[in-house]
Amino acid sequence: MLKLFRGISLIEGTSYLLILCVSLGIISRDFVAVIGMGHGVLFILYLLLAMFTAYKYSWSVMTWLLLFLASIVPFAFLLVERFIQKELVKKGLNDAP
Repeated sequence: MLKLFRGISLIEGTSYLLILCVSLGIISRDFVAVIGMGHGVLFILYLLLAMFTAYKYSWSVMTWLLLFLASIVPFAFLLVERFIQKELVKKGLNDAP
């Protein structure tokens, strides 16, 4: 479950940065509908997986709220990535030290 949440977190964070690029005019506004729909689906999936993962691993409500906050702050998904890496090592699910 953690590895799935990790993947969705990275993809959702990247899609959020793409939406910001469209808003700033870096990417053509012709892609708003496609990128926006994709990001919306990923955002909902991220929140659902955050809830299920928090429940499964007995994380506190504060941890879940911080995960939610990270979904709306640009580049905060990198902090979530670091947190999940530490959790994977703690649970013995990752080969990395």
